[in-house]
Amino acid sequence: MIEDDQRLAGMVVTYLGQNGFDVQHAASAREGLDKLKDSPVSGAFSIILLDLMLPDADGLDVCKQIRSQGGAIANTPVIMLTARGEPMDKVVGLELGADDYLAKPFEPRELLARLRALLRRQQATAIASSSAARVLRFGRLEINLDARTVKLDGQDRPLTAYQFNLLAAMAERAGHVLSREQLLDALKGEALDAFDRSIDVHIGRLRTVIEDDPKQPKRIITVRGAGYVFAKVQDA
Repeated sequence: MIEDDQRLAGMVVTYLGQNGFDVQHAASAREGLDKLKDSPVSGAFSIILLDLMLPDADGLDVCKQIRSQGGAIANTPVIMLTARGEPMDKVVGLELGADDYLAKPFEPRELLARLRALLRRQQATAIASSSAARVLRFGRLEINLDARTVKLDGQDRPLTAYQFNLLAAMAERAGHVLSREQLLDALKGEALDAFDRSIDVHIGRLRTVIEDDPKQPKRIITVRGAGYVFAKVQDA
């Protein structure tokens, strides 16, 4: 947890500790980034709680730095905590790689529910398999469901955990129009996200990664009034 409000941090650490979580707290951006880099095992943290307004850096910049790291750290889910609840703040945070967004003040039970939902998604998609990797191929695009990697023209295309799950959910249903509600259900299994327009933000991010021209998408297509469809035939 990277949060400069000591009172809030103490409350969260105590509450989550009582519910089975081991929480490490950092009061500044630098301390938080150092903890991530110096963890005994790379990627030892399951989730990062990140305050948007820190004394030594903007939380949005910290999120960008986390996503630019190599290895498991870059893929660690991020929940942004902030007193700024404006929709545009949420959009920017999600575009920069946050997986979820919780405005202050918040109920500890809601934070706990969001943490558990993120962990369920991680566990459901990270089950090790001794069989051959499940790979979906659409023209020049390759999605490895077991390795959780995406390649375009053989080059890696990094995505956050949430964005990969969203892409996989659509790719596995290629050719079917999916509404925002159906996508949220596929990702979380429950209506927990109060800001359902986040799907649109993540779709936009996906397009910048896998489309040749994000402004004229050929892979993830908007169906007005209905949702999105992942094209079954690509690069034809």
